[in-house]
Order: sequence, then structure tokens, then C-alpha cells
Amino acid sequence: MPRINIGLTDEQRQGVINLLNQDLADSYLLLVKTKKYHWDVVGPQFRSLHELWEEHYEKLTESIDAIAERVRTLGGYPVGSMEGFLQLATLKEHAGDVPSATGMVANLVQDHEQLIRNLRDHVNRSGDEFQDQGTADFLTGLMEEHEEIAWMLRSFIEGQPIEPNGTQPATETKTPVGV
Repeated sequence: MPRINIGLTDEQRQGVINLLNQDLADSYLLLVKTKKYHWDVVGPQFRSLHELWEEHYEKLTESIDAIAERVRTLGGYPVGSMEGFLQLATLKEHAGDVPSATGMVANLVQDHEQLIRNLRDHVNRSGDEFQDQGTADFLTGLMEEHEEIAWMLRSFIEGQPIEPNGTQPATETKTPVGV
């Protein structure tokens, strides 16, 4: 196979491949957790969460494939085993834990926000440290997808009333009798 000549050194490409493999591992762990919650959710929110998480794990599946293909584009090999995913992931498994529906949502918010922080760092490192603006742009798109998902999940559990103009209504303060 001819040597890759895309304007990046072997070291630059390997640095970016390492970042991408961590993102792949985190995404795969998040996919497994999202599917597990999709299967286990119960309660009045069952249908809405069951359907929402199906949308999310379908997006994650597409992202996982895109990350793996980006690794291959750069001449690397994507991690592809559960052992490898668990070694590289910054997210944590919660094996045997079946939280309430709201707890599931909160866990997924934390995981998406962790991924967002990691991706933000990887965008900067890809561009600044490794001079790979293509990967930086690719990771920016992934980060934006996770930001949208995190917003949707946070909105589910926040439950704060808002006015039609987008402001929060004033809360009544009651003065205790005799004060």
C-alpha cells in the first residue's frame, strides 16, 4: 500500500487517530447505555422516552460508523472490541443499575455533556496540536449533535414553566401571617 500523503505527518495522523478512538469508545458505551435504558424504562414517560432513545441510538450508530471511517481515512484502525472500548472510554458503565426514568435521563445528560467536553478538547487539539482541520471540523459536527441531544434530555427533566415569549413567569412570594 502506498504511503499516505495528505499533508499530515505520521505523528499528527496517529495523534488524531488516538483522539478519534477515544471518541469512538465513548460513543459506543453511550450507545449501549441508551439501548439498555430504551429497553428498561417504565412509568408514565415510557412511550416518549422509549421513542426518543430509539432516535438517539440510531444517531449514535451513524456517528459511530462515521468516526470509525474517519479513523480508516487517516490510515488507522478503529478500536472494535468491548475490552478496547472499556479501556479507552472516559464514560463509566453502570452495570446492574436500573434507575428511574428521570434517573436514566439524568445519567444520559451527564454522559452527553462529558462527550461534549471531550469533543471540544479534541476539536482544539486536532486543529492546534495536530494541524488537522478536517478532523476538527468533523468533531465539531459531532459535538453539535451531542449538544442538541443533551438539551433535549435536560428539557425533559427541568420542567420549568415559561411564557410564550420565552421568559420564566414571575413567582409569587407569600408573606407569612403576622410578619
